[in-house]
Order: sequence, then structure tokens, then C-alpha cells
Amino acid sequence: MSNAERDQNSVTTLIAGLNTNGQTIIRVKANPTNNSLKGSMASTGSDHGPTNALRDENNVPTLMAVSSADGVTPVVVYADSNGNLLIDNN
Repeated sequence: MSNAERDQNSVTTLIAGLNTNGQTIIRVKANPTNNSLKGSMASTGSDHGPTNALRDENNVPTLMAVSSADGVTPVVVYADSNGNLLIDNN
């Protein structure tokens, strides 16, 4: 399990569930040159759950979003083993 890093003001960095099992916590990475999130095109995927955000050892929650279908239902956001967020631009 990876814990979220913290800046000098104790603000945590982004963490997400691993796309292959939904239970391992991964640190989300960004490009330091242009401050953009790293992404991986993944127009298909599997729902490994959980229905609630995972939490690291310091109780920091993983990323959640709302469903694009109804705009209300919470959905777990996954990252791959390289820390790239899974992105579907369709």
C-alpha cells in the first residue's frame, strides 16, 4: 500500500485504486515540466469495487468521482501501476 505524500503545508497528494484489483493504493503521478496529470487511455475496464473510497494508513481517501450516466452515483477512479490515471475520452 502506498500512502499519499504531503507538501510542506500537510496537504496530501492524489492516490487512487489500482486498476488491476481495485484494492491496492497507487500514488497518482504528474509531469513536473507542465504540471499535468499522467494518464493512460483506457476506454474499457473492469469494476473491481469498492463502492467506498479506500483509505491509506494515514486515513487519506482515494479519488472518487460521480457517474457520467447519472451525475450522482459515486464511482471509484483507478490508476495503473505506473501512477497514470485511466482516461476515457469518449
